[in-house]
Amino acid sequence: MFGRKAMGRASPVLLFFLALLFSIATYNVLTVIRHNRAIKNLAGDNINGVLVSDPIIEMPESVKKPKNVKSPFHVALTATDAPYSKWQCRIMYYWYKQKKDLPGSEMGGFTRILHSGSPDNLMEEIPTMVVDPLPAGLDRGYVVLNRPWAFVQWLEKATIEEEYILMAEPDHIFVRPLPNLAHERFPAAFPFFYIKPEQNEKIVRKFYPEEHGPVTNIDPIGNSPVIIRKDLLGKIAPTWMNVSLKMKQDPETDKVFGWVLEMYAYAVASALHGVQHILRKDFMLQPPWDLETEKKFIIHYTYGCDYNLKGELTYGKIGEWRFDKRSHLRGPPPRNLSLPPPGVPESVVTLVKMVNEATANIPNWDTS
Repeated sequence: MFGRKAMGRASPVLLFFLALLFSIATYNVLTVIRHNRAIKNLAGDNINGVLVSDPIIEMPESVKKPKNVKSPFHVALTATDAPYSKWQCRIMYYWYKQKKDLPGSEMGGFTRILHSGSPDNLMEEIPTMVVDPLPAGLDRGYVVLNRPWAFVQWLEKATIEEEYILMAEPDHIFVRPLPNLAHERFPAAFPFFYIKPEQNEKIVRKFYPEEHGPVTNIDPIGNSPVIIRKDLLGKIAPTWMNVSLKMKQDPETDKVFGWVLEMYAYAVASALHGVQHILRKDFMLQPPWDLETEKKFIIHYTYGCDYNLKGELTYGKIGEWRFDKRSHLRGPPPRNLSLPPPGVPESVVTLVKMVNEATANIPNWDTS
């Protein structure tokens, strides 16, 4: 009874302060909820509570360039004179020409950076600059190690009119016109699920010491596709080359990173220069894992596509129907490849149709 009487006689002043505290707490909770929602909206996709794009890097609408202002970028890809590289470059260049002048495109000029050291038979077909390969033996059989060295030479020698550069690869196909996804000092890049600096911190710290900051400063990217300001790439490229060589010379790093070593090297080099990237999942798709081309810009056909006649994926086992670029190491694929069976994802069907259209229209296709 005493307790109930005491509670019933609570002073108006006490009740006022309790109400005030409750209102402040409610305001703070709502502020946190709204803030988290704002970050998620800014960052883009959210998968299992993990933000796909970094909210610090993703550009808010208020600072993006006006829609009527164009920022052309130069398309640059590194290549060798091997038949395997040549036929992919020809298809890539064909689709660049088809998409370059369409609405929404900000593609500028095009250069194939040929790091074989001497001209080949595609010089008149594709705009090309010849640069030197690394000294014999330095790449240790890892030909991709020539990529950063090729970009260093090209940036030093070439006259590039555009302020921005797209670093592309021969096995890229433009599925729709590509705008400039970068913004000033923030390049745009595609996030690769297998580039995991945090999970490889012990190795990464050999090349990115603690005084440079947390490993989370290193983006989960490679050098391609990346749209980047020319002056930024000019600073990053020599570091990218040096880090690549140091990683290859370190047995532990070479073993763990394997064929993606040069990708890690670009990510580390960018972080060493304090450059972070806008992560764009819509930059690229990779069949057969990505099923649709809608709202994506580039098809990357690095993976083999194997299916049975029911349209079921048989990855890791040669399918009754297949498309794999590695089936054509010594020469180009034939014209008019058979289309996939019913049930195969749209991304794979579109890839084969685009290859077929290119090969049907490229003169002297069998000579590449």
